[in-house]
Amino acid sequence: MKTLSLKLDDQIFDDAEEITAKLKLARNRYINEAVSIYNLFNKRRLLKSQLAKESKLTSNYSMEVLYEFEKLIDED
Repeated sequence: MKTLSLKLDDQIFDDAEEITAKLKLARNRYINEAVSIYNLFNKRRLLKSQLAKESKLTSNYSMEVLYEFEKLIDED
């Protein structure tokens, strides 16, 4: 486990304190879970961006393949 120093905006800290008190959850556990969820969110966002980019790169090739298949069908 890593130790780090963290600076939070006052309002974010106050909100976290209020929530951890109601959930009876340690502040450290709460922050770990929040960062974990945020990491998952950003991994999905990055994957979505990568898939969109790769899809765009392959779309022209896909159209060429479709055109070739259509030519084969038309020849029959």
